[in-house]
Amino acid sequence: MLFDTVALPGRRSVRLYCEDALPGLPLRLGRARADVVVTSPPYNLGVRYRSYQDDRPREEYLRWTGSLRDSVGRVLAPNGSFFLNVGGPPSDPWLPWDVAREVARGFVLQNVLHWVKSIAVDRAAAGRSSGVRSDLALGHYKPVNSARYVHGAQEYIFHFTRRGDVPLDRLAIGVPYGDKSNVRRWHGAAADLRCRGNTWFLPYPTIRFRARDRPHPATFPPELPEWCVRLHGRSRTRLVVDPFVGIGSSAVAAARLDVSFVGFDLDAEYLRVAARRVREELSRERRRPRKRTSSGRRPVRSTGAAIPRRGATTR
Repeated sequence: MLFDTVALPGRRSVRLYCEDALPGLPLRLGRARADVVVTSPPYNLGVRYRSYQDDRPREEYLRWTGSLRDSVGRVLAPNGSFFLNVGGPPSDPWLPWDVAREVARGFVLQNVLHWVKSIAVDRAAAGRSSGVRSDLALGHYKPVNSARYVHGAQEYIFHFTRRGDVPLDRLAIGVPYGDKSNVRRWHGAAADLRCRGNTWFLPYPTIRFRARDRPHPATFPPELPEWCVRLHGRSRTRLVVDPFVGIGSSAVAAARLDVSFVGFDLDAEYLRVAARRVREELSRERRRPRKRTSSGRRPVRSTGAAIPRRGATTR
């Protein structure tokens, strides 16, 4: 059932459906093809969602993951990208890889990205040229009360494609060279940008009221799906899809990028929050000056850090 539609400029839109995405994807998209699918499904860790039981037996959960793979396969464009965010508890490090192997039965794993939510940087390791004057501890994590495990401070983003040969716009989320002599030394470095690599430090944005600002047990910041779309190539992206949209971080990213979006969720309350966030983002975008980098690209936004309710499973 169509829950809400938010109009974007240029006859584009954000469409939100309150229904199961597995049968809904081919039904609602029809002949349209998703250039980017970016999502974070439930991790089967017993999380208390409003409208979903997150505690299936392992084999049943992996079969369900296979059904998700097949549904995405029906709607993904031939040169599309499927970005799958998966995390797991320290006691079950194979869970994300079991999920990835199940999805790889129908796709090629082209890149493995690491979403870093917390990191420690020693002053000595940073070097004098970095300007770091003391040891740094950035971002936040959920502490693990155990003598056996270390804190989990990262999750995976598995980048799947149909054949493993999709070209990427690596400099769309590039970073300036730390050593500026590389700008002169390396061919193609004149814009003073290099590939960010497969580690993405994205802490949570600061929030004041959990019930209002993040009323969902598993969220990821909008910058994560935004970077995924930029990496795939904004100019080649006409439609973004999220089968588990939750409170709409991926929909907010699509609104920022001005690309059409289709999202699904079982819970109407989450979708109400998602639609509200998209409209608030559009209102902010209308007021925000359009700054550009020296390369002509919109600058990559960063976020502040806040302590998330859950450190291992986030959407």
